[in-house]
Amino acid sequence: MRQLFFFLLCPIMAFSQSLFVEVNTLFESKSYVKAQALMETYVASNPSDIKGLELLGDAYGYQKKWDDAIVYYKKLVDYDNTNANYHYKYGGALGMKALSVSKLKALGIIGDVKTAFLTAAELDPEHIDARWALVELYMQLPGIVGGSKKKSLKYADELEQLSLVDGYLAKGYIYEYDDEPELAESYFKKAIKVGGSLTCFQKLTDLYENNKQPHKAVANIEAAFEKHNRNALHYQIGKVCADYNIQLEKGERCLKEFIKNHTAKDGVPIEWAYFRLAQIYKNRINKTEALSWIDKAIATRANFTQALEEKEKILKL
Repeated sequence: MRQLFFFLLCPIMAFSQSLFVEVNTLFESKSYVKAQALMETYVASNPSDIKGLELLGDAYGYQKKWDDAIVYYKKLVDYDNTNANYHYKYGGALGMKALSVSKLKALGIIGDVKTAFLTAAELDPEHIDARWALVELYMQLPGIVGGSKKKSLKYADELEQLSLVDGYLAKGYIYEYDDEPELAESYFKKAIKVGGSLTCFQKLTDLYENNKQPHKAVANIEAAFEKHNRNALHYQIGKVCADYNIQLEKGERCLKEFIKNHTAKDGVPIEWAYFRLAQIYKNRINKTEALSWIDKAIATRANFTQALEEKEKILKL
């Protein structure tokens, strides 16, 4: 009898697994609305399927439908209170909800956010994402409602024990947030030395730009290019050169290289490169070339607000 029951279940299990694979593929392609529709239909017929509930919550979360995501992530926590990832997802959705409402309403949510992340960290001593969430939460909260640099550093230390790169990045984040750029720089450099990912380089580049150190930013992006050889880094160099009116020849060369090799994988629409070239020529007081490039940007995207505003500035040269 047991074998017969399992045999009858097989088609249902195969269908659900196939659906879940399809939904994850939709997530990867950012087709969140379609994924939501599929999971809503599935969950309506299978209200106790925990994986279905999780994927439906994820579909809502990807679309920033926090109220809906909270409902389904809470079902996960109620189903299995010992699952760290369920608490982490629930806390994350609550946290994003808190950011989208008034400060007064957010105060009523923060306690549950903190509890969810702390529970996730306690349940899983190796849960990196939960510890990252606590690092950011304790830094961003005002002291009057529980914010604490000391507690944030505690979880950064725990991250460092689990992953040197994450620990260094977390400490870089803390010191940058606390307006200690020299310390932040030292930890981001450590992260680059140990991990060397594009994320590590980007954190240091952002720090330099935020502290108006464009020459250091350009040098860091060039170092990232030597390691990763990504075309998008050509754009980043051109952007910094255009924004800060420095190394204009290098900026022009990099932007033209970016345009020459541009693909959708670069993640930056090509009209932004046209826009930055227009800025570079505007900085050189070359009105004709600046207009030529800004017109290309507008021709590519007619509602390109920044380009339309930039054209007005160029016309005044």
